[in-house]
Amino acid sequence: MNDRAVYISLSIQRSIKLRTLLHLTHLLRFLRSALRGSILPCCCLATCAVSAQQYELRGVVTDGSSGETLIGASVVLKGTTTGATTDIDGRFEITVSELPPYTLVISFIGYASQEIEVKSLDQELKFKLSTDQVLLKEAEVIGSRISDKQKQAPLTVESMDVLAIREAPSGDFYESLGTLKGVDMTAASMGFKVINTRGFNSTSPVRSLQLIDGVDNQSPGLNFSLGNFLGASDLDVMKVDIIAGASTAFFGPGAFNGVINMTTKSPWLFPGLSATAKVGERNLLEGAIRWAEVFKNKDGKDKFAYKLNLFAMQAEDWYAENYDATSNSPTSVSNPGRYDAVNIYGDENVTVNNNYERDMADRRNYPGLGVFLRPGYKEIDLVDYGTNNLKAGLSLHYKIKDSLEVIAASNYSRGSTVYQGDNRYRLENIQFFQQRLEVREEGKWFVRGYFTTEDAGDTYDIFTTGLRLQDASGPTREWNVAYFNLWDSWIGSALNPGLLDETVPEYLTPSEAINQGVVNSAAEYDVYIQQFVADNQELFTQYHQMMADSVNKLNTSFLDPAFSVGTAAFDAKREEIVSKRFTEGGSLFYDRSQLVHGMGEYRFKPSFGEVVVGGNIRQYMPNTAGTIMSDTGDVVIRNQEFGVFVGLEKSFLENKLKTTLTLRMDKNQNFDAVFSPAASFVYTPRQDRTFRLSFSSAVRNPTLADQYFY
Repeated sequence: MNDRAVYISLSIQRSIKLRTLLHLTHLLRFLRSALRGSILPCCCLATCAVSAQQYELRGVVTDGSSGETLIGASVVLKGTTTGATTDIDGRFEITVSELPPYTLVISFIGYASQEIEVKSLDQELKFKLSTDQVLLKEAEVIGSRISDKQKQAPLTVESMDVLAIREAPSGDFYESLGTLKGVDMTAASMGFKVINTRGFNSTSPVRSLQLIDGVDNQSPGLNFSLGNFLGASDLDVMKVDIIAGASTAFFGPGAFNGVINMTTKSPWLFPGLSATAKVGERNLLEGAIRWAEVFKNKDGKDKFAYKLNLFAMQAEDWYAENYDATSNSPTSVSNPGRYDAVNIYGDENVTVNNNYERDMADRRNYPGLGVFLRPGYKEIDLVDYGTNNLKAGLSLHYKIKDSLEVIAASNYSRGSTVYQGDNRYRLENIQFFQQRLEVREEGKWFVRGYFTTEDAGDTYDIFTTGLRLQDASGPTREWNVAYFNLWDSWIGSALNPGLLDETVPEYLTPSEAINQGVVNSAAEYDVYIQQFVADNQELFTQYHQMMADSVNKLNTSFLDPAFSVGTAAFDAKREEIVSKRFTEGGSLFYDRSQLVHGMGEYRFKPSFGEVVVGGNIRQYMPNTAGTIMSDTGDVVIRNQEFGVFVGLEKSFLENKLKTTLTLRMDKNQNFDAVFSPAASFVYTPRQDRTFRLSFSSAVRNPTLADQYFY
């Protein structure tokens, strides 16, 4: 059945504008802006030059308080991708093909974004925009990262902008998302980091949806995103929005606990070359390059643009060397007959002929034998911890007209790392392909389709590899029987003093203990023998190690010699196991799953408000050859789902009260239709005060593995 969630949230946000700044801060703000190369508006003076069928908008963006120019500010024609960023002198130039009126949007990080309408070509434009600043304890001045648009959004949004991404103190921007409010970051390995929201921390984030430019970044077979391992390069990410909480009404059935919504840099606004290189501990080497170029037509208008991204990383991952006892271990770490360790596989408890401390007779007849487990194999002997990641992306952009754009994009990722799920998995040479085609008119409508396919490569289950490698020399049941027989014949009920060429501590058999008056009953002897074993832990640990070594060397009709780490036989057998599929007795996964998705949205403004309608349809095409799902033999699995939604946005009280109502219906072929309503009320009595009351609901369909697990 579907999972459902409902959230009601109330938030109040307030910002106090600082009226007066010290003159000394003017220079510091200017230097900071120059270094950051970021974007936000303040004061703009623009002039217009007219040529045949073309109109040039030129101007300068400055700080409203100091009058200093701002480098890297964004000036864009509203509703289009036509725009420019200011140069080192704070100047910009935009070529337009139509006469006014139109609206300019000027933005720069650290300042309040504003819009101004251009009504004539001879109009002199002057913007006086105040900075977004907050005074704390009458002394500390900080910049507000919450824009007016975020404050009035129907959902709780935490954002990381282009400046924060570039200055992220962590290894990459994705890891820095863990510093945002309400976000939990889990590192399964160096190459695999996972984001969760609302407290459901898991390395399999099926409750969250990850989007890159509106495209679901999930693995078609697993139904969740592998962190940013198959995602976007740091150099190409413009901003990341984290929407915490139930968001199905706005984003679909995957948005149960929240959405990680990434927006990449448009080649129209971010042309040119950028590159980065990193080195670090664990032999970390990382490099990325981004190239974008814009082409104009004969009239001087932007017509075609493209961008190319390349990213590569390699490192030596952290070794898994946790040898504490698991929660399921039948014994503690001090048990002479071993215990079930976290990162040793094959030492799990198989309760067949391996427990001789359950009753008094066993403790009396086989002192020190107790509970014994098979030694197993350490993970470090089964896995190559080399981590590598390659990402490549190409997108082509064509403007049919200023506001109408066609986008064709292709992304490819490949890599190897370790994934922690129910078991430990080595993702070896996993590949991910995604193709996207989109047509959109900015701010009005879009139609988007994409196709995703994956190849699990040489991915294998580390835990199962250890079990199969151990069972290759004989089943654990037979190993336990041989272990007991060897103990009974070598040690028996009377400890053999010469077995280890050492002097065994004084030990009394039951009859000796009674005859000498040490004990008077079987119960007292039981206490005596348990204390004797406890006092001689080191001796019995040596006995058990000798038993295990001896059994591992046996060559009988039931047991073959165990495969010793470091030998050619061990390497050959391990390679054989990780190269064979689960269905063939190995530990290899086969996954060539695909998904195809189509969606569309349309916005229009009738007299009663702004309405948005849309829908989507998706088909999953899993192909796991029975290693994950029940698609064995001639069985073909197909799973379809679709959804439709409608939303209404209307303002009241002179635009101080903004209401948003949304209703969505989703239907999966295996489940009944589910409706997800949402509503929000945002009241802004003045610019520096915002009150929001919201209600939202969500639904999560079971993953394909949940529905078709083999």
